[in-house]
Amino acid sequence: MKANLKIAVLGGTGKAGQYLVHQLLAKSIPFKILVRNPEKFKKIDPLIQVVYGNAQDYTSISALLEGCQAVISTLGLGQPASKPTLFSQATTHILQAMQAHAISRYIAITGLNVNTPSDKKSPKTQAATGWMYTHYPISTQDKQTEYEILAASKTDWTLVRLPLIEQTDERRKIQVSLEDCPDDKISATDLACFLIEQLDSDEFVKQAPFIANS
Repeated sequence: MKANLKIAVLGGTGKAGQYLVHQLLAKSIPFKILVRNPEKFKKIDPLIQVVYGNAQDYTSISALLEGCQAVISTLGLGQPASKPTLFSQATTHILQAMQAHAISRYIAITGLNVNTPSDKKSPKTQAATGWMYTHYPISTQDKQTEYEILAASKTDWTLVRLPLIEQTDERRKIQVSLEDCPDDKISATDLACFLIEQLDSDEFVKQAPFIANS
């Protein structure tokens, strides 16, 4: 891990984000975390700096990113649910704040429903994508818009596409593909570790890999 690296974390109280926070602490990586609901985050640690605010508010995002060298987002719609256009709005604010604070590295998660030019999705993955568009059309389209915003940006982004997240501490083998989702599930701990590994890797810069447990 690069020395003196502080991470800005969004979505750190969610299903994936809680495991990311745990792994950052386990690896002694300092971070700032954006918290919408103070009741959902009670951790106290010298490595943690809490910023209270909303990912749809640029002022909150800018305050979060100040003094950081990279950004990791595990944002979901949350409870109570944010607007289904959260993803494109938050990403727009994040990219603007990254430019203002001279940050180049952005790592985020999204669903397997996002499409990219390099995809060769299997019928199963295509069906899952179609199901999302049928049942959650606004947020699903917004995640596609988020990808398009990132693809048009100059930042060093990685957008990790996911199947079902299993909330488990288990470590398993993972598969990574730029074309299709390799399997049905990913351990939240494996996901957290993969996201952190990208801080020191340029393998998937400006790409949207699928990951899943094998």
